[in-house]
Amino acid sequence: MSARAIMFQGTGSDVGKSLIVAGLARALTLRGLKVAPFKPQNMSNNAAVTADGGEIGRAQALQARAARRPMTVHMNPVLLKPQSEIGSQVVVQGRVVGNAKASAYQAMKPQLMHAVLDSFHQLAADADIVLVEGAGSASEINLRAGDIANMGFAQAAQIPVVLIGDIDRGGVIASVVGTKTVIAPDDAARVAGFLVNKFRGDPALFASGMNEIAQRTGWTSLGLIPHFPDARRLPAEDALGLAERGSSGGQRPKIVILAYPRISNFDEFDPLRLEDGIDLQFLRSGTPIPGDASIVILPGSKATIADLAALRDAGWDIDLAAHLRRGGRVLGICGGYQMLGRIISDPDGHEGAPGSVAGLGLLDVETTLTDDKALREVHGKLMDDQRPFRGYEMHIGRTDGPATQTPFLTFSDGHRDGAVAADGRIAGCYVHGLFADDGLRNHWLRGLGAAASGLAYESDVETTLDALAAHLEQHIDVDRVLALATEPRG
Repeated sequence: MSARAIMFQGTGSDVGKSLIVAGLARALTLRGLKVAPFKPQNMSNNAAVTADGGEIGRAQALQARAARRPMTVHMNPVLLKPQSEIGSQVVVQGRVVGNAKASAYQAMKPQLMHAVLDSFHQLAADADIVLVEGAGSASEINLRAGDIANMGFAQAAQIPVVLIGDIDRGGVIASVVGTKTVIAPDDAARVAGFLVNKFRGDPALFASGMNEIAQRTGWTSLGLIPHFPDARRLPAEDALGLAERGSSGGQRPKIVILAYPRISNFDEFDPLRLEDGIDLQFLRSGTPIPGDASIVILPGSKATIADLAALRDAGWDIDLAAHLRRGGRVLGICGGYQMLGRIISDPDGHEGAPGSVAGLGLLDVETTLTDDKALREVHGKLMDDQRPFRGYEMHIGRTDGPATQTPFLTFSDGHRDGAVAADGRIAGCYVHGLFADDGLRNHWLRGLGAAASGLAYESDVETTLDALAAHLEQHIDVDRVLALATEPRG
């Protein structure tokens, strides 16, 4: 193995690990290196379909794009997808292996280290450098036994660690120094340096803070990174930030997305969020659907039955009926499509106790949750006007019924997907990612009365990744990071 590797861990969640790895992946790729992003364990319901037919976390998909290489399941060998009372779905090297509650998963972790190291070595065999991203906080010493996500992996692979702290949330000196205090001495010895992220203001004002951290920890300061405002233009993995990711104001057509508790694949709405001609709102429970909404979108869900119950608890079923009486439109995607039907059956207990529940009854279809999981990229045309589309499927379940005789999409292989109500105002499909296509998105928005847009979404993502790379090159000692990276020995 000739590749070097270095791991980026955080003092907590959402300190910017994913974006820093993505930015460094692009920066090192622009330097001519062959970069492989890697995250041993991820927890997210925002996933991507890989070229080898599996699924990985959306952050690793962005990092692969930044490194200009195809996605592979080995970039994120263990993916946890939280569901309802059955815990999380466990995906290993792209394939579902079962479900586990938190306590049961802790017992599983040591068995998963083999798969994690196998994937890591496969990536390292075809790279100059592997950029490894940790999960959550490095200081969660209560989870250290059997750990595969942070120091447990770093020790197993024998690679150095860079610790990232977030100054924007306050207390960054205590969080970095405190991490050194609570972790085991051999783990602390694996940390080669630290970064402080999301700084706002004059960097000179925190120079003494950086020195204080270095003196108290003995770790090398690798950079103070100013806040990067264009981060909002890149796909997000964490649903916690959805409330801040909308756009609003003016008399523009209003698109409402129901952000139920287990919303999945919500990054597919990023192209809509960046549009200037619409008012996009993600609604959390407790917020009624506004009366002036042009269309309400029911997005994907990792636990359709549980999220359908949450939708009803929020009173959104009543709001949807009122919205339709006012002439509004409704679109369901994947789990949202399943909710629109008359019945959802789960005979094998994929989401909890076996049984069936009544759907919203807005489309004349019925869904049965099945063992098979569809994971593939698809393309074809819209049925109504033959406009081309590209997207991906990521779901369990089969949906049939009279409304499917008026499908929403037809695939290039002749398969038809989705359903459209007789009046054309209610529709659903299984395909994610439709709005990333500029032509289709503009056509759809014009149907809502929105102004034409000049947004070229895919180009915008590329431009933003390049800008992020330049930002990190300016504020991180990238040469020093490269010098710290070592060849794995584990």
